[in-house]
Amino acid sequence: MDPREQIVGVARSLFGRSLTHGSTGNISLRVPEGALITPTGASLGTIAPEDISLVSFQGAHLDGPRPSKEAFLHAAFLRERPSAQAVVHTHSTHAAAVSCLDDLDHGDVLPPLTAYYAMRVGRLPLLPYHAPGDQALEPVVAAAARRHSAVLLSNHGPVVAGATLASAADALEELEETAKLFLLLRGMPVRLLSGEQRARLASPHQQFTIKKGEQEA
Repeated sequence: MDPREQIVGVARSLFGRSLTHGSTGNISLRVPEGALITPTGASLGTIAPEDISLVSFQGAHLDGPRPSKEAFLHAAFLRERPSAQAVVHTHSTHAAAVSCLDDLDHGDVLPPLTAYYAMRVGRLPLLPYHAPGDQALEPVVAAAARRHSAVLLSNHGPVVAGATLASAADALEELEETAKLFLLLRGMPVRLLSGEQRARLASPHQQFTIKKGEQEA
């Protein structure tokens, strides 16, 4: 599929499932010339392939409409994570709500509640607040991206990178659903995954044996 069509498909899916709203959120995809990215001030529910911008891996505008003012966040992730092909940033409700809480572990915001969160997101750092579009955030994001595939921006929302656009969107949604669980369970006794369970799930060599009669989720 054409990369611009891929972006439009994911953008409309995220918007249609209320993972973005209004003109919030942006999506990027690595291409040989740089990174394709959604434009500034546009709804992810209505963008078309011709609306997609092209930026360099330093965030400079190369072609197309004016890119998202947060293009530098995407460029930083794609520079620092050569295996990442795509980045998704939203202001999804529950993750944004968690980003506003005052009593968080800034090195690991969400606890390991589920196996799929541990596999798809892992550890999620909370980065200090910067106004949207403030390029002073770029070196902070770049440093975090060297060690993490996802970050949560304080009083803002998540940024997630993936090996494909589909996997980045899946991880973003897993993060949002885990944020929802976290808020639902606050104040209740919770059984978390152990450190050993979490480490095994994070291992790229981990294999799971499915017994006869069982199906993989």
